[in-house]
Amino acid sequence: MSNRVPFTGGEKESLRAALDRHREAVLWKLEGLDDEQLRRPMTPSGTNLLGMVKHLGGAELGWFRGTFGREMGPLPFDIEADDDSDMRVEPGESTADVLAFYARARADSDETIGELALDDLGTSWSGNSVSLRWVLIHMTTETARHAGHMDILRELIDGGTGDHKRS
Repeated sequence: MSNRVPFTGGEKESLRAALDRHREAVLWKLEGLDDEQLRRPMTPSGTNLLGMVKHLGGAELGWFRGTFGREMGPLPFDIEADDDSDMRVEPGESTADVLAFYARARADSDETIGELALDDLGTSWSGNSVSLRWVLIHMTTETARHAGHMDILRELIDGGTGDHKRS
């Protein structure tokens, strides 16, 4: 794995590296799978690998952009109309569409991280005042949690395991 959390780095650098490390694990879980495998429902609720990537893209935009009053751009789901729409990949959405959405969400989030200080405050969707530091910790936890789910799904699909690509 190329992205390591620095042993002696600054706080923001370390938090960003931790998030990036799990973001890369999420993408690695998709490598080598075809479209059917990426979309295959693996749980009774219909959870699949590509849907989790779509969900993480929406979460990043909501937390890093929406929380700090920044433009989120178009979303490929309507969470107001359907609570689960961010976890579902529609038939008309391609794998490339979902991956491009996640890439845009990451880039937009990285812009916010780069421009704000850790103590800068925003307002969460629940109305709580939160710092960029809190959002970084929250999204790192959220991404790691879903990367773990994806690890299990991947093992069920083709036996692949591991939390990070070995270099």
